[in-house]
Amino acid sequence: MTRPIIVFDLDGTLIDTAPDLLESLNHSLATGPIPAVDSAGFKRFVGHGGRIMIERAYREHEVELPLDEHDRLFDLFIDHYNINIPGKSRPYPGVVAALDRFKEAGYLLAVCTNKHEVPAKALLTALGLDKYFAAITGQDTFAFRKPDPRHLTETIALAGGDPERAVMVGDSQTDIDTAKAAGIPVVADDFGYTDRHVREFEPTKIISHFDELTVDLAEQLIAAAHGRAAVA
Repeated sequence: MTRPIIVFDLDGTLIDTAPDLLESLNHSLATGPIPAVDSAGFKRFVGHGGRIMIERAYREHEVELPLDEHDRLFDLFIDHYNINIPGKSRPYPGVVAALDRFKEAGYLLAVCTNKHEVPAKALLTALGLDKYFAAITGQDTFAFRKPDPRHLTETIALAGGDPERAVMVGDSQTDIDTAKAAGIPVVADDFGYTDRHVREFEPTKIISHFDELTVDLAEQLIAAAHGRAAVA
């Protein structure tokens, strides 16, 4: 029988990357006409990668963003971010313990992120977490990306997992919509990068700490998704 699998988003889920994303965003914005984004407003801009962060910052100030300028700013963002990996980014409390208990229970683990694949792998490697994952995919790994459910299902396939024995863990509407479209139960953390509470997007389960992400919970969610049991 194929092993069960937990698929994680990266930024705002496994790793608190906000300080470094904000620094790289403001590094690029400093060369243009709009002011820096402050940490209090950061969640309005994050969620779909650097290009969207830049686009949202410009839209916030109603400033036109031509394609060539967008490309230039994104290149600055990526260069700054990549050079400084891992920077101040760190796993959220309880992440390593959660990865350990699922690995010990025989689960496959994977990452499905809208960060580009190379920096995603570089970040996990720099933090010593890459060893846990059977697959790490980014927005450029396939010809599609979240919220397209194929990004999730192809990540599961690449890891050698079974979508009928899978759980997605994320922090945003994008993650939740992706999992729902794939027919996979989704656990949402309420401490990630979204300016609306994740309850509004109706995930299968909400957690406030990785200590709550247990093997028993995953098994209940998988069983309930296929009509074999109810989640307590």
